[in-house]
Amino acid sequence: MTSQPRTTITIEEVARAAGVSRSTVSRVVNGQAAVSPEALQAVQRAISDLNYVPNQAARTLASSRTLAIGVIIPEDTHRFFGDPFFASIVSGINATVSSSPYVLTLFIASGDPGDKVVGYARSGSIDGAIVVSHHTSDTFVSAVASAMPVVFAGRPAVERPSDHYVDVDNVSGAREAVAYLIGRGRRRIATITGPASMVAGIDRLAGYREALAAAGLPAVAVADGDFTAEGGAAAMRRILEDGSRPDAVFIASDLMAQGAMGVLQAAGVSVPDEIAIVGFDDSAIATGTVPALTTMRQPSFAQGQTMARVLLDLLAGLEPPRSTILPTELIVRGSA
Repeated sequence: MTSQPRTTITIEEVARAAGVSRSTVSRVVNGQAAVSPEALQAVQRAISDLNYVPNQAARTLASSRTLAIGVIIPEDTHRFFGDPFFASIVSGINATVSSSPYVLTLFIASGDPGDKVVGYARSGSIDGAIVVSHHTSDTFVSAVASAMPVVFAGRPAVERPSDHYVDVDNVSGAREAVAYLIGRGRRRIATITGPASMVAGIDRLAGYREALAAAGLPAVAVADGDFTAEGGAAAMRRILEDGSRPDAVFIASDLMAQGAMGVLQAAGVSVPDEIAIVGFDDSAIATGTVPALTTMRQPSFAQGQTMARVLLDLLAGLEPPRSTILPTELIVRGSA
């Protein structure tokens, strides 16, 4: 077969040669999902036989796409670089996006002062966005979501019919963590919560309360935290000072657990003999505490991968599920 010059081959010709629709060829060329193995093989064979090379510049102009995806993290740089959760979830996002034509643009935007992120997004500089670690006060996120496809890490505090999100089962995970402590004979169980401005914090507190209620136990102490080591330490000090004398504490993040365990060590409180500790994340921090931290593993890398796949499907004109919930897993170590 004599190959034609590359510039004369159109996507329609590839579709005819492969015996598939134009949209199927487009999905293959753009590295999108929802293509059967048979169709993928046929399109790839047609592309090879016809020497078809996509004109990326022409496709971008024709579709008004930039082939850029924004990862928006409404936190300050201290929180972003200090919490291993972000490294894991962004790595998962990148692992999926790297096999597509899209590139990532990272925005670390605490509150978006001056609406810089909103302005950049609305200028057409990115085609879609993934929002990680949003708070109820982050109203600028809604402005971004009204301008383009957006996928959230975690259920939005106020859901809209157009929202897509990938979450972990925070309620079930917290409930299992506290039930484990109860099963180990602990009866005076306190908690250090995540922020009340975040759905993850609200849901983990709900799971804690559900497990205690099922066992007929009271909530000994509920101390507010902020998902930082400093916040966990301050909350643990308040628990020790208020005289509640817990024999276990469920802590809504590994970073807060690390801070809390430092306070207990300084106070001469033995973990787990006097107070057992269970965290939430199973980040690298969990194996660096003394003793090593019992924690609920959330699959943050897989969450990042899944969010990226959902967004790529949306950008390809497909209809992925509005919500995807990933399971958690209890990892038992020395702290409980």
